Amino acid sequence: MKTFINDWRFVVLISLMLGFAPFFPEPHIVGKIRWIAGGAVGMKPIDWFDFFWHAWPFALLIRLGVLAILRKRKTASQ
Repeated sequence: MKTFINDWRFVVLISLMLGFAPFFPEPHIVGKIRWIAGGAVGMKPIDWFDFFWHAWPFALLIRLGVLAILRKRKTASQ
């Protein structure tokens, strides 16, 4: 069954659009990752929500990649 979360085109598009928006002066997710890597000092619950809001498309993208690799390994072993 083909659903939108299993559609590569949709997941890549949403990763580029929602994951990186706003694009200038730097992608929002990059700023959040830097903040977290710096110890997340001063992050409030809304900041964590914002981070996960921008990160979930990348989680879907990683999920599709892992599923593709597992599917490839399964067909190669048969």
